[in-house]
Amino acid sequence: MEPEASINVLGDTLAPCSTDPLTGFFRDGHCNTCAADQGSHTVCAVMTAEFLAYSKYVGNDLSTPRPEFRFAGLKPGDHWCLCASRFLQAHEEGCAPRVNLEATHQRALEIVSLDVLREHAAVA
Repeated sequence: MEPEASINVLGDTLAPCSTDPLTGFFRDGHCNTCAADQGSHTVCAVMTAEFLAYSKYVGNDLSTPRPEFRFAGLKPGDHWCLCASRFLQAHEEGCAPRVNLEATHQRALEIVSLDVLREHAAVA
């Protein structure tokens, strides 16, 4: 599982997404990816109550703690490397979270257009 180059959607070096909670396919705090990352956990999203409720509704409960996986559960304001397809689905349903473009891996562009990502860009 060799990570792909750490380049963001803007063509710059990939910024960290979050170390608390620790996120990323590699659990390295970055939305790094590789061929084994079937879900493309490449979008650095800022969680909202609306998105967390939506994600739970569609079968991916990110808010409930799972101590057996050392997962405390996410809350609004947390940053998380989200699957690009889930982000796009939430966008199409009108409940996409904000996105940290500097911390979103360029591979996300295979699924989500830069225009859509910019539409949800978090204000720095």
